[in-house]
Amino acid sequence: MESLADLTASALLPRLAKGDVQATELVEACLARISEREPEVQAWAFLHQDFARAQARSADEHRASGRPTGPLHGLPVGIKDIIDTKGVPTENGTPLDAGRRPGDDAVLVSKLREAGAIIMGKTVTTELAYFAPGKTRNPQDPERTPGGSSSGSAAAVAAGMVPLAVGTQTTGSVIRPAAFCGVVGFKPTFGLIPRSGVVTQAPHLDTVGVFGRSVEDAALLAECLSGYDPRDPATSAIPSPPLKRTATSSPPLAPNFAFVKSPVWDQAEDATQEAFGELTAFLGGNCDEVSLPSPFGEGHGIHRTIMLAELAKNFGPYYHRGKDQLSPQMRAAVEEGRSILAHDYMAACDWIEVLNAGLTEIFDRYDAILTPAAPGEAPLGLDATGNPAFCALWTLCGTPAVTLPLLQGEQGLPMGVQLVGPRHDDGRLLRSANWLMKQVTEESDGTGTS
Repeated sequence: MESLADLTASALLPRLAKGDVQATELVEACLARISEREPEVQAWAFLHQDFARAQARSADEHRASGRPTGPLHGLPVGIKDIIDTKGVPTENGTPLDAGRRPGDDAVLVSKLREAGAIIMGKTVTTELAYFAPGKTRNPQDPERTPGGSSSGSAAAVAAGMVPLAVGTQTTGSVIRPAAFCGVVGFKPTFGLIPRSGVVTQAPHLDTVGVFGRSVEDAALLAECLSGYDPRDPATSAIPSPPLKRTATSSPPLAPNFAFVKSPVWDQAEDATQEAFGELTAFLGGNCDEVSLPSPFGEGHGIHRTIMLAELAKNFGPYYHRGKDQLSPQMRAAVEEGRSILAHDYMAACDWIEVLNAGLTEIFDRYDAILTPAAPGEAPLGLDATGNPAFCALWTLCGTPAVTLPLLQGEQGLPMGVQLVGPRHDDGRLLRSANWLMKQVTEESDGTGTS
């Protein structure tokens, strides 16, 4: 018998709305799954069962009263442990913040509460959302990394502990763990979701993203979190886009994809290169191989310059307060960032707009770029989070990106297909992603073709 914990958020919502499923039932199903899988997966930094149950009872009482409900009413959500949650331990993956309990919610947590979501707890992050791994293991194979830095969020959704989770990406911290764990990960356009109350690592790059089991789920959650925040200069005072409606609509024509190997194609494993060859052949006339302009070859160095210079500034207080309690990776990052010259940093920031101008011709002809989400399957071992090379360029550009669990590697583990769209056209990207998911799924089921 299928558990409620295995259903997508989009499948659960109408059942909750009709009263066929109570929020208390759903939370109990999630807690049962957590009890079953958490000893192995270790996705949670903080989980308080009574806290979750109390929210579920309140949600059911609210619905029974006949009062209006929000778009996430009764849905459990996991929140990355660098996102402030009032009164709930938020320790940022570092012993230097042990016992920290914020006095206020991050803006996105306030939005979750307003939408009726149930805050299940805080999911594990790497140290300060950088590269030193947390305790989480990959639900597909506990001997392999779940990716990072949003490791707990991706693993919790993949293991059926929650239908939805929130993470962040500064290099590849949503797309990579989603690919390794086999779920949908969506990093929207830079600035779509406000970051006030989220740990600041690199303000030119930090982006809030989401995890779900379907494109529709990701669109639903991202839409609820989007909006303007005067405290976050990356956001804009414009209406939030109707992501869910657009994502689930039928495109007027079959989308066209630009297969971009990117400057790091040589880092893709043989199985990844072979799988993408098969995928592009399957798409036929709807996919062309396209090369990026030569300046994109400098993208990874530019990203690193910006990230480390800003990280050194923002994490300097941690370095001074407790250098000996930071990982070797973090100490080295702060020290390297401090060595970057101001004119090199400022020049690197200027490249963001230059590179986006270089993408204009591609997006004038194609609906989305198709490229790997990671070099291959999740690597064996837990002492590193995997290679983010296939994500850094798109984080630098601030373009929306989504990874889809469409491929399998030689070990039978997930390999993500990443789609990238133009800035501020997140809905169309998600619509193209939903179309591709359906095409490949129907082909694998023998129920259709492209």
